[in-house]
Formats: sequence, C-alpha cells, structure tokens
Amino acid sequence: MIEIILLNSLLLVSQALTPDKQFIDLKTQLEKFGFQVIIQLPPKRGAYGLLQESTKKIWINPVVFELNIGTQTIIHEAVHAAQVCAGKGKIKTLGLNIQPINYARPFFMRYTDIHRQDLEREAYAVQTQPNSFDLAISLLQQHCK
Repeated sequence: MIEIILLNSLLLVSQALTPDKQFIDLKTQLEKFGFQVIIQLPPKRGAYGLLQESTKKIWINPVVFELNIGTQTIIHEAVHAAQVCAGKGKIKTLGLNIQPINYARPFFMRYTDIHRQDLEREAYAVQTQPNSFDLAISLLQQHCK
C-alpha cells in the first residue's frame, strides 16, 4: 500500500516538473529566432525568468514547473525577446495598447527606472491576457523576422 502511495506521489511530482506543450512550442519559437532557453537558476537571485539581451540567453528557473507557472514565465520572457528584436538588439517597448491586470501591478511598479517599468508592464500585460500564448507568438513573429 505504501509503495502505491509513493509511486503516485512520484508520478505527480514528475508531471508537475514537465513543461507543457505551450511552453515547449514557445521555447522552440524563441530558439528559431536565435534565443537560447536555459532551464536552470538565473544569474539574478530570486528571478523566475531572466533575459540577457546582449547574449540572447533566457534563463527559466526550474521552480516554475513546481509552481505551475512555467508557461506564464516563458510568455513573459518571450515578450522581452520581442522587445529586444524590436530594438535591434537593445530592449525597447513595443507600444502595446493593453494593460496588465491590477494583481500584476506591484510586480512592475517596484522598478524605480521608468523605462524598466514600461518594459515589465508590457510583459505582464501580455502574460495576463486570456490569449497570452498566441499574443506572445504573434509578437515574436512580428518583431523577430
């Protein structure tokens, strides 16, 4: 009996640590546009995801799969990737006409630099839309030709 419980627990944990189809599809799109997606702790402590614009590296913290926010995290980073493409290697806002949900407000308002705040506002705006995956793919295709 205890073996069955342990086996079921391990199965649930392994399923939680597996990226879903949208995550994998978005990772593939990012790689198609020259970004390297690395699933390991980002160099910035405490970050769920991080894009280094100079090297086009995107780190995804493995904890996001345990928290069940892997897809939201890569969508957020994909927006930053589109911002890098739009700026021809320098990150810039896309001028999106959407706003993030109020719940996300503290996450981008903590930045004191207004430019960084605007970049994060766009990423959270896309991440919190019902069609966030399709929107992220569209932004990559539009800006990372």
